[in-house]
Formats: sequence, structure tokens, C-alpha cells
Amino acid sequence: MVESSFAADLLVNIDVPDMAAAEAFYTAAFGLRVGRRFDADFIELLGRDVPIYLLKKDSGSLIGPDGGDVRRYERHWTPVHPDFVVENLGQAIDRVIAAGARQEGEIREAPYGRLAMLADPFGHGFCLIEFNAEGYDAVAS
Repeated sequence: MVESSFAADLLVNIDVPDMAAAEAFYTAAFGLRVGRRFDADFIELLGRDVPIYLLKKDSGSLIGPDGGDVRRYERHWTPVHPDFVVENLGQAIDRVIAAGARQEGEIREAPYGRLAMLADPFGHGFCLIEFNAEGYDAVAS
């Protein structure tokens, strides 16, 4: 096994077009609280395993310095999305929907528990997972 000298903390950054609406959604949906406000377009949310940073980025703005794609806030797909582990899936679904999320499909049963796929008001997909007693050990090899 090769030892690595690379060590880093994980941070989650979420681009949003409306900071006030994003703050309202993420605090109501997930019980997060504002940690630091860096400016009107950049805030830190605390209350999960890693901090979540909301970054105000206008729809249509370039994603990278060299151009390429632009930000879109209608429902979109990305291979990277957050999963929020919850104790009671039904209650968590009700809470995030009341805050403005959209559920996509029915609750799914998996060997490790139950999950629901949703999208926030800005088009970002996320899952809610209620693990059973085995959790991911049920599918580990």
C-alpha cells in the first residue's frame, strides 16, 4: 500500500441563483444553521458532517475560466450529488418538500435501507437515505 501525503478536508459547494431562497431552503429542509457569512454571495452552513457553502452564481454565467458550459438552474443531472442520511425517511421527505424540494419517483427499497430521490428548488438532485441495521454492510464485499 502506498502512503499518501495528501490530506484534505471535504467541503461541499453548491451554486445557487438566489442566496436568500437557498439559505431558506437548506436551513428549513435539513436543519442547517448559518456559520459564517463571507459576503452577500457566499455563506457557510453547518450542522452536518461537512460544511456546506452556498455560492451565488447567476444563471447563464460561465462555469470555468475558459468558457465551456454555463450554469443552468432548471432540473439537471450531475454525477456528483449529496446524500443526506436521515432517521425517518417519511418525515424527512415531508420536511424537504415543505421547504421547496420536489420528489422524483417513489421511495425505493434497497438491501441497505430505503431511499428517495429529490431535487432542490435550484435543480440540484439529492437523495435521502434511511439505513437499516446493516447499512452499506449489507452490500459490502
